[in-house]
Amino acid sequence: MLDPVVEQRTPVRAWVVVFAGTAINLCLGILYAWSIWKSNLIGTVQHPAGTAMGGLNEGWVYLTDAQATWAYAICGITFAIFMIPGGLLQDKLGPKLGATLGGVFLGGGCILAGLGRSYLTLVAGFGVLGGIGMGLGYAAATPAAVKWFGPHRRGLVAGLVVGGYGAAAIYISPAARFLIASYGISGSFIGLGIFFAIAIVAAAQLLATPASDYRPSTYGASRAKAPAAGISISQEQMSAKSILGTWQFYAMLFLFIASAQSGLLVIANAAPILNQTAQGVGFLAENAWLLASFGGFVNATGRVGTGVYSDKIGRRNAYLINGFAAVLCLLLTPAVMRAGSVPLLFLVVGVAYWQYGGGLALMPAMTADFFGTNNLGIKYGLVFLGWGIAFLVPQLAGYVRDVTGTLDYAFYLSGLLLLLAVIFSRAVRRPQAPDLIATQLLPSKS
Repeated sequence: MLDPVVEQRTPVRAWVVVFAGTAINLCLGILYAWSIWKSNLIGTVQHPAGTAMGGLNEGWVYLTDAQATWAYAICGITFAIFMIPGGLLQDKLGPKLGATLGGVFLGGGCILAGLGRSYLTLVAGFGVLGGIGMGLGYAAATPAAVKWFGPHRRGLVAGLVVGGYGAAAIYISPAARFLIASYGISGSFIGLGIFFAIAIVAAAQLLATPASDYRPSTYGASRAKAPAAGISISQEQMSAKSILGTWQFYAMLFLFIASAQSGLLVIANAAPILNQTAQGVGFLAENAWLLASFGGFVNATGRVGTGVYSDKIGRRNAYLINGFAAVLCLLLTPAVMRAGSVPLLFLVVGVAYWQYGGGLALMPAMTADFFGTNNLGIKYGLVFLGWGIAFLVPQLAGYVRDVTGTLDYAFYLSGLLLLLAVIFSRAVRRPQAPDLIATQLLPSKS
């Protein structure tokens, strides 16, 4: 380890990058408010799928649950895929360009979805172009911020930056409901698209990575202070190519898939879930966006909170606590919905949102801990593929609901998958000498 005397105090610029990244994610997180659009797009008994809409939404047609979920799933999968070129772009040219392009793609995609007034342009605009924008922007923000801080603050910093993505639903959900009611589905996409493009491009100009000779503060006064229990900090600066030769990479993919799919299932269906549960409570049934906004708040606080205590108790221990609590709540959700208990619904959904948000703080910090911080953009981009794969579960749930009329079986499947990951997480450790044979054989360009 470098001598502490050459380490630098954390500069103000580092915190500017953190909050610029948070601001960018506050726009990219439109995905977490998707259930508001979904509840307006899917058909009902009175308006079956395939029939034309009228009034402000003239030109649109009602969709099946699976169709409406495909736009959400394609956006998430595209997002995950473009985290890889986004990470390369961030590592090679810095974070400003990737984040700027992210704003242009997301804003343009939303505008296209609004102007097109069709399922095709919804998928192409929101799903594909929006997903590209999210991948490029997200890949720029988090790695840029993490590089300014030592291991003892990685969880906190990652939580703050990705917390913006989760918190986006707090304001986007009511804003989308208002815009849809006042200007229609098209007006909501166009208005938000213009806003996102301006806000993201402006915040992107504040992103920066530290100079090559910058050494972040580690543990402040004491060099001898050990990492928190359960945190294994890699002294190896592994190349992006070499991590593919370790079993830990594939283990982290599985942990990410299991953690993410449970939250994505709830996010995709938040408004319809509250509609169904609160049928006897008129106000809540008419304002189902409240569950999506509540979920956004818990999602964001779960990222920051989990980041903080993972720095103290370790990433694996934090994954265990969050995951086990979420498993219980996922398995109980169908019974809570049948009972019509709104307070219990907010509780079980809140735990699922916390676990999901916490996973998105744990995984970038764990990636840096296991594989080193050099070229972190592309490394985390590869690990982030697990998040994209996780969208297959809510997509499957859409088909299950179309066939059975219920999400019960989807919640049971989601809970069991997360339980397997919680058990498996106890065996995951950072790469050590036997695991690094491939690293030694492969030349590193880092």
